[in-house]
Amino acid sequence: MLASTINLAMITIERYLKVVHPVWSNNNRRGWMIYLAIAFAWICSIISNFALVFPTTTVVDGACYAFAIWRNDKDRLVVIAWNFVCFYVVILLIFVFCYWRILIAIRRQARTMAGHSVPGSNAAQTQSNQIQTNVIKTMILVSAFYAISWMPNYVCILFLSLSPNPKLPDSGYYASVFIVFIYSCANPFIYATKFNPVKQILIRMIPCKKTSQQATVHVINVGTSTVTARGLQVPN
Repeated sequence: MLASTINLAMITIERYLKVVHPVWSNNNRRGWMIYLAIAFAWICSIISNFALVFPTTTVVDGACYAFAIWRNDKDRLVVIAWNFVCFYVVILLIFVFCYWRILIAIRRQARTMAGHSVPGSNAAQTQSNQIQTNVIKTMILVSAFYAISWMPNYVCILFLSLSPNPKLPDSGYYASVFIVFIYSCANPFIYATKFNPVKQILIRMIPCKKTSQQATVHVINVGTSTVTARGLQVPN
């Protein structure tokens, strides 16, 4: 879950650089940066979980309780506040800033093209802008779902941590966790329905059988006439 959150932020930053600062992005972006970003998302999330889960997990009567054992309340509140700020507030700020600047850049480009357009000369540019806009709309939708789905979970965690006598039922907390997992499961469907390149790849992966067969066409020269026969055996 943390890796997917970090990945969303990095994709947003990559879209921002490509649209708002295209010259810098084309001159400085390298293939190894993509692989480094993927590794960073996984390594950072794994280290973060290992550092928190193992020291705070215990087994009582055969049941495993994670994030249950803390040296004091101060450490617990610091960790919860750090998670909320880093993986929710900062991520939302990245979404808002980057996509706000991206939308401004796209509108400015559209106005510039409208003022200097020549009939029949900007078809390729228009198609490129449509693809780019489709990507931006898809990522904005994914980001909005992230903000909505994660909010109940963080509210429950903050309520349980800050209240001296929390009375939130377990069903409320697990319902918020369920919403978070629904969001992760819904992301591929969002990409499949909104993002045209992904949609085309998925369509090509669906096996299908072609029932129609093309008939064999033979062209026969008979004297000065030409006869076309389909599926005929012509003797020598």
